[in-house]
Amino acid sequence: MDFLFRDELVHMPDLRHRLRQLRWFRMAFRKNAALIAEHYGYHFAIDETRLTRAFLNWVETVEQQKSYAQIDRKDFIIFAAGLVLKELITIGPATVRSHPKQSESQLTEMQEIIAFWPEGFLYTNYCVGAIAAICEQEFGTAPKIDACADDLRTWWSYRENVREMPDQAIAFLDRFLGAEPNWIMPNLASARSAIQRALVSPKSSSTTLPNG
Repeated sequence: MDFLFRDELVHMPDLRHRLRQLRWFRMAFRKNAALIAEHYGYHFAIDETRLTRAFLNWVETVEQQKSYAQIDRKDFIIFAAGLVLKELITIGPATVRSHPKQSESQLTEMQEIIAFWPEGFLYTNYCVGAIAAICEQEFGTAPKIDACADDLRTWWSYRENVREMPDQAIAFLDRFLGAEPNWIMPNLASARSAIQRALVSPKSSSTTLPNG
């Protein structure tokens, strides 16, 4: 997996806040789908009603935990994107409309992954690109993508796990970005390793802790 979508987003001013607005969220999602169509030949039909529902569910969930952003903002950006990913996978606003005709022997590793789970790749690429662009804007560097993101076996596990437990999408996104996944309680910011380390560090003594 690469950062193609990051390059499209990184010049959008104040990206972190704009993606919390429905119009920008939907526009960015459609742009991501267009990029995948251009580079990989997979064209998607997007259900705007479902996309809106995914966005509204995400905003509600993030609002409940946003106080943890002040503890470790970079980690919370990844966590918030994981919550988006969970909603997209659960609600499924995109379906493949057409795909390239290639023999299996011609496929690269990344093309095999996309062929295996086109919608999952679309949603994951959207979240990875958004994280990368926001981190570049705010911290000057994007997280590195782990080699497991290019491993079809990991994607088999990813798809099977999120079908049974959608919250696992958050943990898999962490894994793809080299963060420490919490496989037991991935949907709780307070249970994240980075947040817990920040809370016990000397610097956290001057930080206002979240309520609840």
